[in-house]
Amino acid sequence: MRNFLTLLVAAFLLGLCLARVAAAQQYDLTLEKQQLKARQKEERKALKLKEKYQKESWKNQLISKSVRDQMKHQMERERRELREKHKDELQDLKDRQRALKESQKQFSQ
Repeated sequence: MRNFLTLLVAAFLLGLCLARVAAAQQYDLTLEKQQLKARQKEERKALKLKEKYQKESWKNQLISKSVRDQMKHQMERERRELREKHKDELQDLKDRQRALKESQKQFSQ
């Protein structure tokens, strides 16, 4: 009976500790998502500024139409690559969150 009681108390304390860890991990995932979105927002702003300054520099130079079109296409490629990179990063975060939730669910059962 004494062994059962000590096991019960130990299991309760372990469960309490694991609940705190799970809550802390959930908070970290939320914080990580906020940080990811903030960083992505800064990257988008930086790209827009880069494009703006690049277009302003064209006004002061004599550039042929073909070169200008080529530069515009390069800017579009950079925009597309950044958008894809951001989508991939967000999907990776969601996958990690889903895997963590599944492992927590399996562990709690």
